[in-house]
Amino acid sequence: MKKEERYRAIVDWFRTNVPVAQSELHFRNPYELIVSVVLSAQCTDKRVNMVTPALFEAYPTPADLAAAPVEDILAYVKSVSYPNNKARHLKGLGEALVRDFGGEVPSTVDELMTLPGVGRKTANVVASIIYDEPVIAVDTHVYRVSHRLGLSRGKTPYDVERDLEKHIPQEHRAISHHWLILHGRYTCTARSPHCEECGLRELCAYHSRNAKS
Repeated sequence: MKKEERYRAIVDWFRTNVPVAQSELHFRNPYELIVSVVLSAQCTDKRVNMVTPALFEAYPTPADLAAAPVEDILAYVKSVSYPNNKARHLKGLGEALVRDFGGEVPSTVDELMTLPGVGRKTANVVASIIYDEPVIAVDTHVYRVSHRLGLSRGKTPYDVERDLEKHIPQEHRAISHHWLILHGRYTCTARSPHCEECGLRELCAYHSRNAKS
């Protein structure tokens, strides 16, 4: 199957079978989303959702976060992965939002990546969810699923991102991130993918290779 045909078939399958797909993080505004995504690095959304209600009650705005001592922020996020680094990043994030963007979350990927704790993946998540930018964030799930399905052979997340954005129409890119991440989280899992339950198995390069072996 040619790559273009594979992409078209996989996107069509998701459109038909998963018409609604969205982030599992709980947020009410751009500030809450960017904080949640920073906390979610190498941590589950479930854990982040347990932490953020109290955090946002204590620090409802970037200015509140900027004014808080790192030690106080740490008390709220100590149960997530790498809490010390993330507490420092959050304070720096609040300071940068206030200092450089008038307390508002910027809308472009380049501007977002100037913020402490915000790499390309986080910037793409925020830009696509909040501002409908036609970008695809590549985390470990998206990277793995893209390789298994045969959508990309990219060596880095950025290489995979470029492959996906080259072949997926702009109007489907934002939801494609959620399609792939949720598929990787619940079906195409890292250690033991549930191929027998997967509606994409007939289109999947990984399944095709293993079925013949």
